[in-house]
Amino acid sequence: MNASRTARDRARAELTREITEEARRQVASEGAQRLSLRAVARELGMVSSALYRYFPSRDDLLTRLIIDAYDGLGEAVERGDDGIPAADPRARWTAKCAAARTWAIAHRHEYALIYGTPVPGYQAPEATVGHASRVPVALLGVVKDALDAGLLAEPPARRHALDPELAAQGELAASLVAIDLPPAAAVRAVIAWSQLSGMIGFELFGTFAGSFDPADAFFSEAVARMADLVGLPDGG
Repeated sequence: MNASRTARDRARAELTREITEEARRQVASEGAQRLSLRAVARELGMVSSALYRYFPSRDDLLTRLIIDAYDGLGEAVERGDDGIPAADPRARWTAKCAAARTWAIAHRHEYALIYGTPVPGYQAPEATVGHASRVPVALLGVVKDALDAGLLAEPPARRHALDPELAAQGELAASLVAIDLPPAAAVRAVIAWSQLSGMIGFELFGTFAGSFDPADAFFSEAVARMADLVGLPDGG
């Protein structure tokens, strides 16, 4: 019984992999909005009813692709600073940002799926939230480590206090990823994260064509300015 179940599990896992790979190919060639279970089944030589046992709807298959993309990017960013001393948060931040860009360039259609134009009619379920949080958790974790080590610089002088609503949003953002940061530090980290995502999108989708192309030097400069904004010390 156990051997039979294991064989069935392996067969199911293999077919699931084939389905998701074909779905990714279709997303890359046709766009996510044109993803079709029938088309996937046809390319794999399956009847549609058999594929529905694996993914009951197009949205279920799309959710799987989105989760896989978030996990692929998240793992790359989490491991991006492997081997870099914890005492050098700026180098860790730089390495994680570079890892995000490298992954996105290698998986541009998957990056577009999670950070590009929303698919009409699709509403991402709550099950995607934890996977989507992996990148901000990894980046805010560097900021938290710097804070705990006494390495995080004080926010730059401001003419006025942080807007109360913005402060509350910063506190909420930190709590959502279970990282204890002062509101001002959380706000600055999220500003940097959003800049990182937008900058990668600009590069992938051609906004920099004819100007900052290739974008290597621009990216390095921007990441350094983000680190300044966040308050990460230069030189560890």
